[in-house]
Amino acid sequence: MAVRARAPVVGTDTIEFSYVDPTRTLTRVALAHELRRPRIVPFERGESRGRWTLEFTLRDADRMEYLLALTRPSGETALVADPANPSRAPGPFGEKSVVELPGYVEPDWIWDEDSPPGEVAPLTLESRRLGATVNGLLWSPADSDPAEPLPLVIAHDGPEYAEYSQLVRLLDHLVSFGDVPPLRAALLQPVQRDETYSASARYARALAGELVALLRAAAPTGDSLPVVMGASLGALAALHTHWRHPHVFGGLFLQSGSFFRERFDKHEASFRRFGRITRFVGQVLAGRAAPPAVPVTITCGAAEENLFNNRAVAAALRQQGWDVRLAEHRDAHNWVSWRDTFDPHLGQLILRAWT
Repeated sequence: MAVRARAPVVGTDTIEFSYVDPTRTLTRVALAHELRRPRIVPFERGESRGRWTLEFTLRDADRMEYLLALTRPSGETALVADPANPSRAPGPFGEKSVVELPGYVEPDWIWDEDSPPGEVAPLTLESRRLGATVNGLLWSPADSDPAEPLPLVIAHDGPEYAEYSQLVRLLDHLVSFGDVPPLRAALLQPVQRDETYSASARYARALAGELVALLRAAAPTGDSLPVVMGASLGALAALHTHWRHPHVFGGLFLQSGSFFRERFDKHEASFRRFGRITRFVGQVLAGRAAPPAVPVTITCGAAEENLFNNRAVAAALRQQGWDVRLAEHRDAHNWVSWRDTFDPHLGQLILRAWT
């Protein structure tokens, strides 16, 4: 009798995974996930030849994105989506399989069919300081006058925010429902992301001293200071730019910031700019050369390793007198988690910065 694949069986906080190897030649099957370590959890080979199983306890999260790591006799390992699970989450590196626990609820705003869509136009900024073209998108609310000055939100990894976190649709919703004042959003694509977003002095000078001015020329903003947002390294770059160049931004929305610390993040030490990041984070934690405080919101997945660093940065800024709000969300380091914490936290940060 053929062994059949079985979709993950979801309990209150446990998930039973099953994988069927039709060739019966795999030497190892493992769960590859993004939660706190261990990141790779091996399956057990079942008594029925070709079936591998795993009972996994999901802590501090109501959903999980994952892949299966399949190892062949040659030692080669392939990462694949779970063929028995049709639920998928898209991302810049391909789709991942998704499991949701009974406690997971999608935000209501993603089903909003009433808010009129705003205008999204290509954005091209020629940066002399970076020696590169910074591409992106400029979102404007529906029926807005292009000549009218409106406050500006700047989003690192902006096009990916739009594609994988539905940021543009959220802005449609927030403005249409009157949760925030009319605004524009510049969704910036990174230039050599790992380099420019990793506490780079060159990028901070370009963003604060050049790109913001180019954005103001492309979209009139009036007297309000922009709010800047980003996730992971994009969050780090936002905080670093404000630290080095104060009086440019009026608020920071930081999601799962890559606030690496020498003592706790040795597993990240192979990252080329690890030392530069840890030096900057050390300055933030110590309050050295601190800029004037602006409103800050930090969101982070309750199940990701980054949580403790984000808590540390939030606590340090708060101790230094900043208005900091930390929102922990039962998910991990992914675009859906960042989407799910937009409302109400991004809208509230915008109001704190501009009112």
